[in-house]
Amino acid sequence: MVAYALTRARRRTIGFTVGADGLAVRAPSWVTLGAVDTALREKADWILRKLADARERQQRMECGRIVWAAGAQLPYLGEPLTVVLDPSHTFVGKGGALVLTAPQVPPMPSAESAEPAEPSAAVAGRSLHVGLPHNASPAQIRDAVQAWLMRDARRHFIERLDHFAPLLGVRWASLRLSSANTRWGSAKADGSIRLNWRLLHYRPAIIDYVVAHELAHLRVMDHSPRFWDTVATVVPDYAQLRSRLRDEPAPVW
Repeated sequence: MVAYALTRARRRTIGFTVGADGLAVRAPSWVTLGAVDTALREKADWILRKLADARERQQRMECGRIVWAAGAQLPYLGEPLTVVLDPSHTFVGKGGALVLTAPQVPPMPSAESAEPAEPSAAVAGRSLHVGLPHNASPAQIRDAVQAWLMRDARRHFIERLDHFAPLLGVRWASLRLSSANTRWGSAKADGSIRLNWRLLHYRPAIIDYVVAHELAHLRVMDHSPRFWDTVATVVPDYAQLRSRLRDEPAPVW
């Protein structure tokens, strides 16, 4: 049994949308409930598959929910970032600072060891030091981290906009940060760009795709084949990156 929300709309056909809230059906006012039921049964396999995908995505999002405390972890440019409370403000910067620790190389086995040595990659750690006391509340920690991420997002986005704009033969005029839950960016014909600061959770290649996508709209203001051909001139693997962005939910704040 699948529940759904039915909305009557000015349209010619029956439409189906599956999201976090479940199944939504939009149908013309003249279509009978029997016809809606028939259409639902015809699309049953697709609907059940999409509902399962939506549930799996929601579960992944809940598992990725950030617990705001000392030592909290969140993705930053696709890699783990650990939050460190630094009440002494030993770092240089406003509000917070990114600190990279040297790669840790495992010690070589001794000559007496009978086990053959296996190659191990050296891994560097990353932490975000924020100037808060150790008894800071979860809301204070969250707000401090968000403020730093938004400043860093603006810096990163401007750098990538300046990189791709000349390649696409366009000029961008202004940048605004967005906190939308379902939209990563937008562009207007006057050159104003809006990008979601949460993109900073994703690896640089995915961010580059979104930046190039919005800049390409300054040449083609739709999603026609010509638009995608324009994106492909600077991000040839845009289709794979677009899929990764859709399939990898950002952490829940």
